[in-house]
Amino acid sequence: MRRNRAMRVNGTQASGGMIGMFHDGSRELQDRFDTRRLADRLDERTVHDVIDEDDRAFIERMDMFFLATADAEGRPNCSYKGGDPGFVLVVDEHTIAFPNYDGNGMYLSMGNVLANAHVGLLFIDFEHQWRMRLNGEATIDERDPLMAEFPGAQFIVRVRAREVFPNCPRYIHHYTLVERSRFVPKSACATPVPDWKRGDWVADVLPAGDPAREQP
Repeated sequence: MRRNRAMRVNGTQASGGMIGMFHDGSRELQDRFDTRRLADRLDERTVHDVIDEDDRAFIERMDMFFLATADAEGRPNCSYKGGDPGFVLVVDEHTIAFPNYDGNGMYLSMGNVLANAHVGLLFIDFEHQWRMRLNGEATIDERDPLMAEFPGAQFIVRVRAREVFPNCPRYIHHYTLVERSRFVPKSACATPVPDWKRGDWVADVLPAGDPAREQP
């Protein structure tokens, strides 16, 4: 594990006064299982708020991640986000960005972002059995300059990192990629329409301009 570039001291970020990541619930279980010292050491050595070059390389080769959000009352939602490698960009040492593509129109995750900006991202490399977490605050923007980089994007989500850290990989199952989704939008060809949007049960409520209204 890489050493934290901005060391934490007694739960406080030495370089900027950021409060540590543990709350009373975390501490209760750490004390019950005698892991408080271990948790503090991991916080001190591995947790940082800067996206370094190793982090960048890992993030920008990923083709998926899991996104945790919560609404204004703290009720959680977890979603899967997938794309081609590089669909998550590291904008600078504190910020990542990714496109939001057409989905089922429910906007559970992104609606949560509008109500509660705090998000958690979990990146997992199943082939090399490694993972990383990034927690921070998200914004969405339909006019973000990065829109031009992602054909088919509805808007761009930017996340300012609060905590970036590796996670113990011991329980990651070893999977091999068979095929990436053909539904990821590309500039060179039309994006296929998913079969569920062709059903009679949904035809009358599709949004205006949805390709499913036009493609046979």
